[in-house]
Amino acid sequence: MAQQSGDQITYLELSEDSGSAHKFYEVKVEGTEVTIRYGRIGDAGQVRSSTHPTREKAGAVAAKKIGEKIRKGYAPAVAGGRQRRPVTRRVINSTRSTARQAPVLWRFRSGGPAFGIFVDDERCWVGNERGDVYTLSHDGTVTARYALPDGVKCIVADDFWIYAGCDDGKVYDLGAKIPHVAYEISSDVDIFWLDIHEGVLGVSDEAGQITSIDHEDEFQWSRKSGGRSGWMVRCDSEGVYHGHSGGVTKYDPRSGDSLWNVRTNGAVLFGWQEGDEVFAGTTQNRVDRIGKDGTLRSSYRCDGPVFSCATSLDGRYVFAGDSNSSIYCFTREGERLWKLGSGCGSAYSMQFLDDRLYIVTTDGSLACIDASETAVRAAEQGNVPEAVDIKATHVAAVAPSRSVESLPMVAAAGSGGVVVECVQEGSRLRVRVDSPGFDPTWRVQFPKEIRSPGVRYVVDEVIESNGGFYRTRGEIRRLG
Repeated sequence: MAQQSGDQITYLELSEDSGSAHKFYEVKVEGTEVTIRYGRIGDAGQVRSSTHPTREKAGAVAAKKIGEKIRKGYAPAVAGGRQRRPVTRRVINSTRSTARQAPVLWRFRSGGPAFGIFVDDERCWVGNERGDVYTLSHDGTVTARYALPDGVKCIVADDFWIYAGCDDGKVYDLGAKIPHVAYEISSDVDIFWLDIHEGVLGVSDEAGQITSIDHEDEFQWSRKSGGRSGWMVRCDSEGVYHGHSGGVTKYDPRSGDSLWNVRTNGAVLFGWQEGDEVFAGTTQNRVDRIGKDGTLRSSYRCDGPVFSCATSLDGRYVFAGDSNSSIYCFTREGERLWKLGSGCGSAYSMQFLDDRLYIVTTDGSLACIDASETAVRAAEQGNVPEAVDIKATHVAAVAPSRSVESLPMVAAAGSGGVVVECVQEGSRLRVRVDSPGFDPTWRVQFPKEIRSPGVRYVVDEVIESNGGFYRTRGEIRRLG
């Protein structure tokens, strides 16, 4: 790359047809000032500038930056030639239920239509179309808030790790105080839903395609299903289960080979998995229960298109939410036990835990419903508790960051953490464990946006994955 002289703009792009990269890098030299603008194609990007003693020095710095990017696969391009990722919102007409009111214990209005939910023994997560993610205790106390740059499609868990799939094409790790980007998805993928198992990401999109990305954010395979859209993707060690307008298809998680396809009663709008079965909510007012061996085992009939479904951990009960803001409970065998109104819109997603059904809805609410037999029987007679409305005005929002806190070497010695190091391997930056007691040949899943060659970091924990790599957990701090 020749040294630049005079005022000059060099614009580069990295866009892999079968990969996750879709970025630009622009270097502008004006006299002695070098301005770099970078980010995802179609976005404004981030800008940083530096001033140098002479025009020649500025040109040399610019040439070095450009050379580094070209060695990583970037190429000259015309700004505006490629477009920003398409985004499809779930716009669904939700009507008010005519059923009796469900026994809602508390309700939190997140501020926008909410799609993402995850509930575990410690807390409840909700993410909305504005990019806000909140955590709440089981009694409804707001404990944290994250401000992501675009709408949240879904929130999923992979063992200890919690991830939010975002309309900006990135998947954020929410396991620390500050969110970091864990995966970045190709711009031509209009994300509908995603799931993660042992670090491997499955993404479904508007075109009916399913894409697999590994723990290093590198493309594995992509397949086109027999239908369009695809609001369902669930993953385990044996398969990737993709729900679309033509039914549910199981793919081999390693090769991407299609293993079976089951036609459902209508196009799939949502999916759930429990044990050796998957559950598909459909446009034809059904939840279909499908064995992971490819057999359609039973169906549960609702009175409207099914936006969401879930089961109890033992599979004894099956729950569903329809377009009429109604919530249903069935026995595993298919008997409808009850139907009640949510009182806060139709449930886009739901999860059951410890006799409580948690739903996120079209009006942006996260609602906690008492699904115990006693509470339901009382609700069917018109006796419900007064729902507590939760506020979150006191909780400050934390935004993603490309930087991490620095930790002096002396402090690191007594931190009890694990040291990892970022190393250059060809055109890729990899991370390996530097502390004793770990396999030095294994790679570490680590946020790409904070990697710098030769830099060492301290992380709270490093945990072995069944996929033959390590995963960090907790806070990340830069050494030195």
